[in-house]
Amino acid sequence: MNRSIVKIGVLLMVACGLGFLNGCGEVHADVKPQKDRHAAPDFALKDSTGKTLKLSDYRGKVVLLNFWATWCEPCQVEIPWFIEFEKTFKDRDFSVIGVSMDDDGWDSVKPFIAQQKINYPVVVANDDVSRKYGSIESLPTTFILDRSGRIAAMHIGLVSKSVYRNDIEHLIDKERGIEIIPATENRGGSAFELARLLRAGGLRAE
Repeated sequence: MNRSIVKIGVLLMVACGLGFLNGCGEVHADVKPQKDRHAAPDFALKDSTGKTLKLSDYRGKVVLLNFWATWCEPCQVEIPWFIEFEKTFKDRDFSVIGVSMDDDGWDSVKPFIAQQKINYPVVVANDDVSRKYGSIESLPTTFILDRSGRIAAMHIGLVSKSVYRNDIEHLIDKERGIEIIPATENRGGSAFELARLLRAGGLRAE
C-alpha cells in the first residue's frame, strides 16, 4: 500500500476528529432519551495495576467506556482527549475506562499506558467481554454511560472532541439530581440483545 496515501488518510481522519472539516463522513450519536437506554453489560477485569475493575461499581458516575487498541491510529488521536476529560470532569462524577482489544494484551498495553501517561483505568478485553458487547468489529468504539449504568450514546469510529464533550456535559449537568435507576442485568441475553440493537439501529451512531 502506498504510504503517502495512508498518511493522507490519517491526516483526514485527524481533521475530522478535530472538527476542521465538515461533511467528511463523521460518525456521531446524540444522547438518547432515558426510556430508550439499555443497561451496559457488566464485567470484571484486572487493570494495569492488577486491581479488579468491575463496571457496575461505577454506577453513580457518568462513564466513557472506550474500546481501543494500541495499533489503532484513530484511537491514538482520541486518547489525549480522554486524558483531558478525566482531568477536567473527574470531580464531577465522571470517569473514563479504556478496554484494550490488543491480541497480545499487556505486552503492548502497559508500555503504551506509560508512554502516553494515561491517567484513567485500562483493562484488557477477553472473549466474554467482546461477546457481551456484540463482538466489537470497529475501533474505536465508545459507549457513554449514564449514572444508572445505561448506554446513553455510542460512537463508532473517530468523532470530534466536541461531540464527546457535549455528551459528557449533558449527562453530568442536565441529568444531575435525576434518580439513579438500578440497571437490570441481561444475564444470558445481553450480548444478543446488544447485537440486535446495533443491527436494528437502536444504539448505532447516526
